[in-house]
Amino acid sequence: MTAFFTKLFRFVIYISSKYNIDSSHDLSHSLAVLNFANKIYEKEQYVFPPLKHQEKIIYSAAILHDMCDKKYIKPETGKSEIDRLLISAGVLPIERRAVIDIVDTMSYSKVITSGFPYHGEYQRAYHIVREADLMAAYDFDRCMVYKMQQNDLGDLEIAFEDAENLFHNRVFKHEERKLLTTSYAQEMHPVLMKDAELRMESWRNVIRQTKRLPK
Repeated sequence: MTAFFTKLFRFVIYISSKYNIDSSHDLSHSLAVLNFANKIYEKEQYVFPPLKHQEKIIYSAAILHDMCDKKYIKPETGKSEIDRLLISAGVLPIERRAVIDIVDTMSYSKVITSGFPYHGEYQRAYHIVREADLMAAYDFDRCMVYKMQQNDLGDLEIAFEDAENLFHNRVFKHEERKLLTTSYAQEMHPVLMKDAELRMESWRNVIRQTKRLPK
């Protein structure tokens, strides 16, 4: 599967460049989500053995999930690009449909607004990829990068305040809002939350220090 992954990674690099997808959602994020998806899958496969036949779907969706993100690209354009890629990689039609359905319905805003969609036999695969993306969202620095790119000011303090608000209002509430269905995600929530809190405190110290510097 190494050659297959390489093809997908090259696609992420290409699409990120073509549509100006910033570093908070490009290849580095795809790698992080893939890593979490693998960890969740390793535990879930023992609970639900049919997952062993869905690895390609899970890992493909984990890598490609932001390549149709409306923040950067028209979703239909992105999904068409993904479908062409998967066709060229020899992915079966039913698997291609599953990948596109997962990436099209896993965003935080869609789940909060409409709840979990029904994916039939691929329901667990959907949750693995969706929760891998949620796990990657506990990276506080990544959130700051996005906020700095978003406000286009490169202002550290503004980015920190925006990111801190997002973590308190969204990321830290994943468990409370019952968004975590897999045992790995549930176990990691307090661990990753603690790591994020420590990182936030570290940034508070940096900002306090910079304010003391002579102008």
